[in-house]
Amino acid sequence: MAYYFSYPFVRYALAAVLLISLCSALLGVSLVLRRYSMIGDGLSHVAFGAMAVGVVASVSNTMLVTMPLTILAAVLILRAGHKHGDSSVAVISVSALAVGYLLLSVFGTSANISGDVCSSLFGSATILTLSLSDVWVCIGLCAAVILFFVLFYNKLFAVTFDEDFARACGVNTELYNLALAVITAVVIVVAMKLVGALLISALIVFPALSAMSLFKSFFRVTVASCIISVVCAVAGVLISLAASTPVGPTVVVCDLAVFIIFNILGKTVFTYN
Repeated sequence: MAYYFSYPFVRYALAAVLLISLCSALLGVSLVLRRYSMIGDGLSHVAFGAMAVGVVASVSNTMLVTMPLTILAAVLILRAGHKHGDSSVAVISVSALAVGYLLLSVFGTSANISGDVCSSLFGSATILTLSLSDVWVCIGLCAAVILFFVLFYNKLFAVTFDEDFARACGVNTELYNLALAVITAVVIVVAMKLVGALLISALIVFPALSAMSLFKSFFRVTVASCIISVVCAVAGVLISLAASTPVGPTVVVCDLAVFIIFNILGKTVFTYN
């Protein structure tokens, strides 16, 4: 294992996965408690469709297209969700996924469309091509997410558990909902390169659900979710290097294993308030 970590790109991959997992865990607690967990899955599909638009348009940096379109979709899903519920997520996400694949199939210039689509959806070896600048982007994003939660922890707590009461107390719930949706969109776009469009929602949901199996307070669930996510990320990367498996799916399988174990412990052994 020391041999692998002698290469900078391996260290960059580990750092990026760790940071993105931490961001996803922080966002996941609020999203899961508010029954918005599917927004992560929906936005990941939108990000894939937006990436396809960038590829077809021959944009050198597809993130310039993917980021604004995914943020716009996050706002639209948030607005439509109040009236149409989960159906708005389904309509937008499925449409974006279909349009993205259609564009790549009809206008794509790559000779291996199926391979490119599979890599985008499920992650690939591109995580091992990350540069130091990519790691700095992840560091900046992680710092921004942590700062957001630290500064507005009380407001997020109030909005998460009782939005109507928080609004009655003068909290601008629409603003915090919008901020949460936009930050989620940004994290998903950055994480697509690491674990793929379809797997990023697992990083948002699994750690939060695992923590909720043993802990009941918002603070403990948040801390436990972050720890679980980081540990699973590191374990997934190490297992991937040792077993030569794809990094993204391996990390998600680690999250799944912890989720199963924590559920068994929560139902048969103990829980903490």
